[in-house]
Amino acid sequence: MTIQWFPGHMTKARRQIEEKLKLIDVVIELLDARIPLSSRNPMVDEILKGKPRLVLLNKNDLADPQVTADWVKYFADQGLPALPIDAATGTHVKEILPRVKQLWAHKIERQLSKGINPRAVRALIVGIPNVGKSTLINQLAGKKIAATGDKPGVTKGQQWIKVGTEMDLLDTPGILWPKFEDQMVGMRLAATGAIKEELLHLDEIALFVVKYMVQNYGAGIQERFGVQDLPEDLDDIQEMVKVMEAIGRKRGAIVSGGKVDLDKASLIIIRELRAGKMGRISLEKPLDKR
Repeated sequence: MTIQWFPGHMTKARRQIEEKLKLIDVVIELLDARIPLSSRNPMVDEILKGKPRLVLLNKNDLADPQVTADWVKYFADQGLPALPIDAATGTHVKEILPRVKQLWAHKIERQLSKGINPRAVRALIVGIPNVGKSTLINQLAGKKIAATGDKPGVTKGQQWIKVGTEMDLLDTPGILWPKFEDQMVGMRLAATGAIKEELLHLDEIALFVVKYMVQNYGAGIQERFGVQDLPEDLDDIQEMVKVMEAIGRKRGAIVSGGKVDLDKASLIIIRELRAGKMGRISLEKPLDKR
C-alpha cells in the first residue's frame, strides 16, 4: 500500500509559512509522542531555515514513558530541546512559554540592555494534521480559538493568537508530505489517526498494529482482549490474522455462518489503540530503522 495524500491547501500552507518566517522568532514543532519521526514533516528542516525550535511530544499520555524519555534524549542529541506534553489535559503545557522564552533569551537580554521593553516573542506552530495543534492552541490561549476534531484537516486558515502578553502564536494549517516512500511511516500515521480513515485498508493497518503489539506489547493484547496464545513467528501473517479473529470473537464481531467480520475487528483494534485502551504504547523507537 502506497498512501498518497496531499490536499491543495497543504501546498498553500508551505508557501504561507515561508512568507511569514521573517516575522517569526521561534518555531514550535508539534509531534505525536507515539511516532515522533513518522509524524514529522521531512520538509520542516528545509522550510524553517535554522530558526530556534522547541519540539513538543504531544499525546504523551498515550505513549510508552520509557520510549518517550529515549526520544527526548534523541532530540537533545540533535541540538533540539523536546518537551513531552498532553494538550488535551494540559499536562506540561505551562512549561512551553518559559521554554520558548529561553530559546529567545539572548534577544530579550539585548533589548533590555538597550533600555528597550521586550516585545512578545513571536512563535510559529507547525505540525501534521490531527497531531493536536488546535487543542494546544486553545490550552495556551486559555480559551477556544481553534476548531478541534478527531479527523485530520480540521484546522484551516492562518491566525495570530495572543498567549498572555509574552507570546504571539501564529497558527498554520497542518502540512503533510506528498508521498510516503516508506510504507512503515504510512502505517504508523494511519494507526494513530493522522490520515483520513476513508483512504485506508483497515485490515492492513490492524495487522500492522497486531504484529507490533505482539512483538513489543504482548501483555496489552492479552490483558485487554483475553487472547492468551500469541504467535512467536512475527512473519507468519496467518497467525497474526488468527489473533485478529480471536479479538473479533471476543468482541462479538461475527457475521452469518459464525465467521469473524475482519473489518469490524480491525476497527476495534485501531480505535482501542488510539484511545490508549491497550496501555501506553509507542509505535516507533529511536533505534527503529525507517
